[in-house]
Amino acid sequence: MIIQYSRVDVADNTGAKEAMVIRVYKGSTSRIGKPRLQVAGVGDIVFVTVKKALPNSEFMGGNTRKDRSKRRTSKAVVVRTVKPTRRADGGYVRFDTNAVVLLDDKGEPKGTRVFGAVARELRDKYMKIISLAEEVV
Repeated sequence: MIIQYSRVDVADNTGAKEAMVIRVYKGSTSRIGKPRLQVAGVGDIVFVTVKKALPNSEFMGGNTRKDRSKRRTSKAVVVRTVKPTRRADGGYVRFDTNAVVLLDDKGEPKGTRVFGAVARELRDKYMKIISLAEEVV
């Protein structure tokens, strides 16, 4: 269950290591407290800002504040969640960490490798991520 301001790991080789969710685009609503919050699960789109990155990556640098902020934001798809995801056969799958893969403007992954296991639920929409992943659970 990933909500706004959640910290997530980045599971690709773009140079970003940790990101914070700014907005959940495609997810379900959950009743936590009085207002309804958008909750993201495996396969949902989120808007993130990169908080930690490698020193020589595209997410670091820029001469002005506007350049730095524009380079540090990106859309991403959730590939792992700590919250268990129910499958059609009645089983559950859950992971140790929450993780995302960064997307470009076309919806394709920015990186060329995906580290760690990803959920099989991504097969319908994001076959490219499945083919780049080390392991599919």
